[in-house]
Amino acid sequence: MNGGVSRSGRCRTGRSTWRWSAAASWGAAVARELAGRERDGRALSVALVEARSDVGDGTSKANTAILHTGFDATPGTLESRLVRRGYELLGGYAERAGIPVERTGAVLVAWTEEELAALPALADKAVKNGYRECETVGADEVYRLVPALGPGALGGLTVPGESIICPWTTTLAFATEALARGTGVLLNTRVEGVQRDGGEETVLLTNRGPLRARWVVNAAGLGSDAVDRLFGHERFTVTPRRGELLVFDKMARPLANRIVLPVPSSRGKGVLISPTIYGNVMLGPTAEDLRDRADTSTSEEGFAFLVDKGLALMPELLKEEVTASYAGLRAATEHGDYQVHLDAAQRYLVLGGIRSTGLTSSMALAEHAAGLLAEAGLVTSVRDELPEPPRMPNIGEAFPRPYMRDDLIASDPAYGTVVCFCERVTAGEIRDALASPLPPADIDGLRRRTRAMMGRCQGFFCGAEVGRRLALVPDSVEES
Repeated sequence: MNGGVSRSGRCRTGRSTWRWSAAASWGAAVARELAGRERDGRALSVALVEARSDVGDGTSKANTAILHTGFDATPGTLESRLVRRGYELLGGYAERAGIPVERTGAVLVAWTEEELAALPALADKAVKNGYRECETVGADEVYRLVPALGPGALGGLTVPGESIICPWTTTLAFATEALARGTGVLLNTRVEGVQRDGGEETVLLTNRGPLRARWVVNAAGLGSDAVDRLFGHERFTVTPRRGELLVFDKMARPLANRIVLPVPSSRGKGVLISPTIYGNVMLGPTAEDLRDRADTSTSEEGFAFLVDKGLALMPELLKEEVTASYAGLRAATEHGDYQVHLDAAQRYLVLGGIRSTGLTSSMALAEHAAGLLAEAGLVTSVRDELPEPPRMPNIGEAFPRPYMRDDLIASDPAYGTVVCFCERVTAGEIRDALASPLPPADIDGLRRRTRAMMGRCQGFFCGAEVGRRLALVPDSVEES
């Protein structure tokens, strides 16, 4: 199967016993949750299984990086409940783990009379979803909040709780804490088949040999339907929905001090303008249904569409430099809600159809999964004396970076030696990433941990030096 197909359960290879989970943001969160539990006085043994060479290398890495309040979710759905709960859980966890979050707030802008008329219903929907802070405002207030908006805005809906977050650090924090709690990490491990052994175990056939599982939780993202079919089910089909985005240089950041949202449609939340945790401004995404679950290429049509949208939404933004464009794939299905199903007889749980809100809901999904497993007989309790959450390196612009800290540089000059000048990434940060519990396997993994080579020059100046430092490290361990 294509990369990203990975799941979760209790596995045994040789003498080892495992509880295993996918490495999407919610899969890593499930691994962290289960690794913190025990049954009959014995800790659950957990393994995090990932088809790719790094955690968070699939859908999670290309998330739009918004910590959602869930104000516009469909009331009464599982997604609505878990996004709201996840917003609280992840917000608190981010503070403890050092995951950068900026509480920017958002304004949803109406550009037509039809959209303006829809705002009160959206405010009512927010209340039904448990969020009571939205407020409808007139055009004057919209332009006071976002002066750079193009002409023609008729009014808006403020959502003060919407925030921006680092999706890379979030997934890595979950996986790092899962590892500290005793989780085994199996990278480059792709599930290709499923067999029942006649007892209480499932044999998972992988490209690296069989894994024996007592419980399996499928958190495979774009591959969740394919894995579900391996267990004999035909409950949903994932259609990869490509979203292309443009990333503007940091000089554009003053134009967008908060998230600018469109009035949502049946196709999704539409094209937004958002500041990023890294100091840039982002425009997108598009929404294009594909067949290829690995097609994260950008297109001429997508670029033109975003330019046209941007010129209407914020003309001044289009005068700034575009430093990067990228595309992510969302796991869209024919259903309007998350696809969470438990098969107690097979000791199998699927967390499928998790769309872009999966980053926000990840910890709530993990909590919900643990509850469902308990109902199916896997009754557990939280372990005593768990290690503290990891303190993740800060790669957000709103917080002190190593190159800015005289105390850090005085104790270790490597933090004062800048390697990537566009993003101000130091030799100390690169060294730390390469020596971390879950080190990067390649340049892309190092980018996500440090922001090296992600600035205006896209590695033209620092690429050779960053590559040289990565090459000096022995081949990364594929499993822990």
